[in-house]
Amino acid sequence: MKLQELTKQFGKKNIPQIHPGDTIRVSFKITEGKKTRIQAFEGICIALKNGQSLNGSFTVRKISSGIGVERVFPLHSPLVTKIEKIKSRQVRQSKLYFVRGLVGKKAKKAREEKDYKMWEEAVAEEEIEKIEEEKKIEAEKKAEEKAKEKEQLEKQFEQAVSQHTQEEKTSK
Repeated sequence: MKLQELTKQFGKKNIPQIHPGDTIRVSFKITEGKKTRIQAFEGICIALKNGQSLNGSFTVRKISSGIGVERVFPLHSPLVTKIEKIKSRQVRQSKLYFVRGLVGKKAKKAREEKDYKMWEEAVAEEEIEKIEEEKKIEAEKKAEEKAKEKEQLEKQFEQAVSQHTQEEKTSK
């Protein structure tokens, strides 16, 4: 009873059915210092643990610059803003850890179905707009600072030119 209440309170709704072998794109929030941005991680789901429960997670693997990169995402994390299911593959195992040893075309499975489904948090669009607005405000501040610096440099240049002309007149 309490578990169902917690799931209703903290769990995400309308999550697409993710299975091992699916190609998915996960958008998640990254905070670096004071800045927050949304980054996408696209790859093959190789494992799904604890199903759709609150402590459920899934592992996504991609090849980046010839190096395999894996990332484990908690399914109901507030940092995960969007999950897109791009392709679906029929596999015979629940954990595809053998893909780690395969390279190139051998890592791909034969039967692919284009099955595009997307889950997006309702607040995600608002957060993206908020981040964009913060970026615009910072850009405007930087532009104002550059303009002020340019004005100061022009004033200094004019002062230096006037001093130089005065020195030339006095030396003649």
